[in-house]
Amino acid sequence: MAASCLNCNAPLPEPKPRYCGACGQETNVKPPKVGEFIQQFGGAYFSTEGALWRTLALLLFKPGELTRRYLAGRRKHYVLPLRLYLTISLLVLLVLRVASPAFNLKLGDESLTGLAGSNRPPNVILLGFGDGKGAGLRDGKFFCEGLPAWMCDRFRARLDLDPKGLQREIALWPERFMSRWGTAMFLLVPLFALFTQLTYFGRGLRYTEHLVYALHVHSFWFAALAITLLPMPGADFAYLAMPVYAFIAARRVYGGGWFGTVWRALVVAMLYGIVLGVALGIVALWAFFFS
Repeated sequence: MAASCLNCNAPLPEPKPRYCGACGQETNVKPPKVGEFIQQFGGAYFSTEGALWRTLALLLFKPGELTRRYLAGRRKHYVLPLRLYLTISLLVLLVLRVASPAFNLKLGDESLTGLAGSNRPPNVILLGFGDGKGAGLRDGKFFCEGLPAWMCDRFRARLDLDPKGLQREIALWPERFMSRWGTAMFLLVPLFALFTQLTYFGRGLRYTEHLVYALHVHSFWFAALAITLLPMPGADFAYLAMPVYAFIAARRVYGGGWFGTVWRALVVAMLYGIVLGVALGIVALWAFFFS
């Protein structure tokens, strides 16, 4: 009986070829080995000549060039923008969650660690809005004034604890924050693209083209954030590289003179900075009080 392809049932000639002439699948199919799973996971994606390394080289060392090539239609040999962003951001956030140190909250002139072994009640105002509104601990007792009842109930659940219980909640805060910050950043990327589109209005570019630029810029920002975690001198300069990178990338992608690029970058930085600050506050409070 003539052999046939296990995938498309096309008849195979003799001697049996290595690949099916109809669908291209291998004709000698065996149960997979562990090494094959690893190869399937990485493949050309992680190989020396693969798309990942070509993409990272352009992303890290030629700001805006990866975006420019994508918009010009040169896409086959590079990781797609959304996949690149998700890969880098998830890896960096995973590292941050593992490396997040336990926070030692300062209550007045004393640390929470010191209060954990003391019978003296802590005295801290966590939130203050002026006009007598706020929530916190006063002489070891919880207070909540001028705020909605549901918010007071949430604050009480977290703050009306003994020092050790409060210390435990704060120690868990970094992990809770990181688990939600990734989602917040993913939602902020489209806003960054929108702000960029507003400043470059009239260029004839679609919103999705600005979104590609935003994804590449945020991918670099996450990579720079990972560099700050390395135990090496000058690692903190990666923070300075973030705005510089976005500026150079914008000029390479959108063109224009230095003055036009500068004022557009300042407008985007101002708008995005406001949104980013609000998002940081919301995520920080949510991670502590609503997790």
